[in-house]
Amino acid sequence: MTAGSPRVRAAWSRTWARTWEALRPLDPYRSVKAALGAVVITSVVITTLLALFAVHSATELRVITILSIIVSLLITQFVAQSLTAPLDEMTDAARGMAQGDYTQRVRGGRRDEFGELAATFNQMAADLEAVDQHRKELVANVSHELRTPIAALRAVLENVVDGVSDADPETMRTALQQTQRLGRLVEHLLDLSRLDSGVVPLHARRFEVWPYLAGVLKEANMSKGQGHARTDVHLHLDVSPPELTAHADAERLHQVVANLIDNAVKHSPPHGRVTVRARGGSAPESLEVEVLDEGPGIPESQRHRVFERFSRTKGPGGAQSGSGDGGTGLGLAIARWAVDLHGGRIRVAESPRGCRIQVMLPGR
Repeated sequence: MTAGSPRVRAAWSRTWARTWEALRPLDPYRSVKAALGAVVITSVVITTLLALFAVHSATELRVITILSIIVSLLITQFVAQSLTAPLDEMTDAARGMAQGDYTQRVRGGRRDEFGELAATFNQMAADLEAVDQHRKELVANVSHELRTPIAALRAVLENVVDGVSDADPETMRTALQQTQRLGRLVEHLLDLSRLDSGVVPLHARRFEVWPYLAGVLKEANMSKGQGHARTDVHLHLDVSPPELTAHADAERLHQVVANLIDNAVKHSPPHGRVTVRARGGSAPESLEVEVLDEGPGIPESQRHRVFERFSRTKGPGGAQSGSGDGGTGLGLAIARWAVDLHGGRIRVAESPRGCRIQVMLPGR
């Protein structure tokens, strides 16, 4: 084995790294203790040199003593200032964080214990900022998700109060279903806080696609004019074959389809048409759902951003993921979360007109 072989170089590199780390307590640039020790040694050396100079010259000893004290104080003050500056900066940052400003950071770059403390402080600040942002997003998610069932329930009750429909068992059953769905949504939306850690439960079951999606479109029709101002958009359902079945979490899938329909209706042209198309996938009980609208579409360069939280795209079709229409930019993000939970895929597919969002669920 030659001295220049990769294995020898690696061994020397490891040995040098261990030696360098062992010398850390003696390096004043990497250890506060070593820096303080260097200050003491420097002060002693300067005082000794000045005393020797006084012995071999006509200078009075008291003058040398005063000079040594002044020099020692200056050196100590300089070193103390450099050592305590990070602590002062951290104190100011901690006060800002105590007032709710989690964007505070301290400068790093030091190699000593204060540098490690600064890195740890910045990591703590980033974690707190992420938790605070997650809390705000959770509140926004809850508000966004509760809007549709509340609007549908209000539409049913208003029709009964205005005499448009009778308070028959069927109407009351629809209102009861919306109330029950509100309760389930509250529970499920709280689970969104655990999505990143992967502990959200998935209650998958087998169901018939046609009556399921017909119910979703019925709720969307009832909420038009309540959740948003559009009442002129026609919703169309296309399921082939009609007896198609799928295996998925019905409540999670409801979140996906309802959000996609709501997004498509918002950005459809006057008297436009939104189509929900369902087909079977290649695997048993897998499902492919597409929601198509006739709006301006999403530019290809911005399609990768539409599923981000609070996304605001620009240009033709830029309003698809939230704009000045009162949307929060969360609908497509929530849809992506629910699809990812199934192990599926959601994307903006090519379409000759409008926007076509494709959802693929793997089934069993």
